[in-house]
Amino acid sequence: MKKPYFLYAVLLFLSTCAMAQMQSLKSGFDGYLFAYFEGSGERQEQEQLRFAVSENGINWVALNNNRPIIPSAEISQTGGIRDPYILRKADNSGFYMVATDMNVAKSGWGSNPGIVLMKSDSLLEWTSSIIDLAKLYPEKFGNVQWVWAPQTIYDAKAKKYLVYFTVKFKDDDKLDFYSAYANRDFTVFEKEPQLMFSPKFGGIDGDIINMDGKYHFFFRGYTKDANGVEIKNGIKQATSKSLKGPWKEGFKCLDAYADTSVVVEGSSVFKLNNSDEYILMYDLYANGRYEFQRSSDLFNFTEDPESFTKNFNPRHGSVIGITKDEARRLNEKWSGVPVSLLQPTESGDVYRFKSDGNPIIKHRHTADPAALVHDGVFYIYAGEDKGDGSWYNMPNWLVYSTTDMINWTEYPVPLERTDFSWAKDYSSWAAQVIERNGKFYWYVSTEHATIHGKAIGVAVSDSPTGPFKDARGSALITNNMTTQWTGISWDDIDPTVWIDDDGQAYLFWGNTQCYYAKLKDNMTELDGPIMPVSLPDFTEAPWIHKRGDWYYLSYASLWPEKTCYAMSKTINGPWEYKGILNELSGNCNTNHQAVVEYKGDWYFVYHNGGLFSGGSYLRSVCIDYLYYNDDGTLKRIQMTTEGVDKINE
Repeated sequence: MKKPYFLYAVLLFLSTCAMAQMQSLKSGFDGYLFAYFEGSGERQEQEQLRFAVSENGINWVALNNNRPIIPSAEISQTGGIRDPYILRKADNSGFYMVATDMNVAKSGWGSNPGIVLMKSDSLLEWTSSIIDLAKLYPEKFGNVQWVWAPQTIYDAKAKKYLVYFTVKFKDDDKLDFYSAYANRDFTVFEKEPQLMFSPKFGGIDGDIINMDGKYHFFFRGYTKDANGVEIKNGIKQATSKSLKGPWKEGFKCLDAYADTSVVVEGSSVFKLNNSDEYILMYDLYANGRYEFQRSSDLFNFTEDPESFTKNFNPRHGSVIGITKDEARRLNEKWSGVPVSLLQPTESGDVYRFKSDGNPIIKHRHTADPAALVHDGVFYIYAGEDKGDGSWYNMPNWLVYSTTDMINWTEYPVPLERTDFSWAKDYSSWAAQVIERNGKFYWYVSTEHATIHGKAIGVAVSDSPTGPFKDARGSALITNNMTTQWTGISWDDIDPTVWIDDDGQAYLFWGNTQCYYAKLKDNMTELDGPIMPVSLPDFTEAPWIHKRGDWYYLSYASLWPEKTCYAMSKTINGPWEYKGILNELSGNCNTNHQAVVEYKGDWYFVYHNGGLFSGGSYLRSVCIDYLYYNDDGTLKRIQMTTEGVDKINE
């Protein structure tokens, strides 16, 4: 019997093609950067360069609170810039940007002299030069009126960057595209610009993109009658196999508004990361909107326009893909990058940031902090608030570390509620990590899937930063184990663990009633009965710490919550109530704390609703100093926005 070698070869070929296609879709980028100028606000500030960032290319957030990232007066001749176009260099060594040198707010639409060339190694610091066509090339461009919407593209054949733009002369109403190669330093043109493409009825706002060896030239084109009167305009396209042309012009308008009274301009095309889909976006400048249509072949576009979501009003701009590291650098300089582009997701990846006071974590909402000191490193473990602001929604737990209270490291999510097969997909609640015998045990509270009520589980890891996995495969504490003390289903939450000087570990937890029990050496089983702890006005969030001969049990009290505390000479009590430790936060109903000593200072870690977008269900971790009186009692916490100073090594 003959073996089907031919069939095998065909299958291998198809498999190879499929793998090649998958590889081609992997862009290596995690998000998008949008360079634009603003269409609203103070008129004198609109024509300045701004940046926005998106994870998906559709939902955008302005950086720097939508303030200019570079004052136009520093980079332009006129004091204004329009139509910024940003490009990643072909060898990935940096970035180029070009923009119209024009200040309509100051000088009107009469004329503008030229364009601005910019370059950067990092997206953060930019150098610039000015090209005034009338001054540089007076013989040909001395009579120029407009030099609009420059863009640049890498010519792989010439191994140079071609800059192209719209030109109108004072004695001619025709709008044509001219181009010239930039010099190696991207500061001037090599030669006088030459006519590149002359659309039949003129065109502005050109944007060229290469797909499968063919150049697609998108521009705002016009349709005129026999008398030269404009009867329609919209986004048109020309194509060519070479940047030098000839260009085959298409006379069909591609945008959805071509046959309406709505006008569009500023078209720009970019490819979605890890996708075969392209976005054709355009500026509906008279309507204050920015919309887009989709295509996979750059010829056929979706009929219905879609709108970007954004917290700014962009005018004619452009988009490039960016990496997570680039997004983090942008956020460090200007802030505003979506959390999803900052968060480390891959093993070994981390996000480093600086704290500038309370809350210490400002790029995401964090709550119910616990603290651990291990091998000279200060760790914070917290739940992530991700709700809509109307109830608690904490799908996972997070971990951060520092050695100086200023420079922090965030790690990939080490534990999620879905890591516990017995847990209901409802919400994760407060938790604490403790180390024993080289392993790290994370005690968490969540909802049980089959036993009504909250439950406490334990996960384990060989590293303080995880990943963690369920250490038992079942809950350690369930609601039916504590029904003799309360009739509620949510009293088994907020676990905290203390390992005493003799090595005995204790688990404390509770809501409305505080409980504690011994743990076995394996840290995953109880070693004796559950016992109640009598504390006045106990609500939740117990935490144990020790200083000298005194044990301290702090907890959240009443509602809205303040933090109170009690003291004892033994871990088993009796506990003597000492009063309020931390007052109401005022912007958050809950009050959850951790107390730990680090490098000679005592720290009180807690949460409030202090971020602009925060509140009772969108909380943020803070840190302030904890001080003791001479008799061992605690001084009341002074909550501050400044937070703690950098540790002096």
